[in-house]
Amino acid sequence: MLTRPLATVAVLAALGSLAACGSEDDSATDDPTTTASSEGDSGSFEPAAEGECAYPSDGNPAVEGVDAPSADPTVEGEVEVSITTNVGDIDAVLDADTTPCTVNSFVSLADQGYFDGTECHRLTIAPSTIFVLQCGDPTATGTGGPGYTIPDELSGEETYPAGTLAMAKTPYPDSGGSQFFMVYEDTPLPPNYTVFGTVDPEGVEVLREIAEKGTANGGPDGPPTETVELESVTAG
Repeated sequence: MLTRPLATVAVLAALGSLAACGSEDDSATDDPTTTASSEGDSGSFEPAAEGECAYPSDGNPAVEGVDAPSADPTVEGEVEVSITTNVGDIDAVLDADTTPCTVNSFVSLADQGYFDGTECHRLTIAPSTIFVLQCGDPTATGTGGPGYTIPDELSGEETYPAGTLAMAKTPYPDSGGSQFFMVYEDTPLPPNYTVFGTVDPEGVEVLREIAEKGTANGGPDGPPTETVELESVTAG
């Protein structure tokens, strides 16, 4: 996952990037990522004003046929999203009022078909204390991204109960891209990962069914035993 420049590695980094999981002292079972976690932002968060969503290049070539979204968010309020997979449908509601830049990017990528046909490359299970399925990398390696990065949208009070939909990132600020994670059991992560939506209860059950089958490598962190493909992602 760390074979490409860190700016593109949406790792739950040290689950500190996962989606931002544990601290540098975490063991491998508690922290599915391999890089040190970053420190979460603190203080009150004010959503970006018109034209303030910056999506700079991540230093890698842009993905062919994929454009960065406009700096002016085109979404607002609650945005319904349907994630159709080969193992079941996962519906969620995105919060465009609190995380306009993140939702703007996610909806843009969904509308461009960026996620369609991609595989979820990472599952974390017990004995890890992190319980997530990570998707959104078209290379299915953990190093892929859309060619740009998105800004963090953090209050410093983020929590990650079952049903959380959040962005993965590297240990560095504003380093998310297209990789996201869905939480299927309450997960103790630091408030480093932008929470931009909520998966519905039926979708959480689909995630739990995936987790019950374990990882392909038999460990607490690895590709799902059963390949999970995002057949389509539609928003709005």
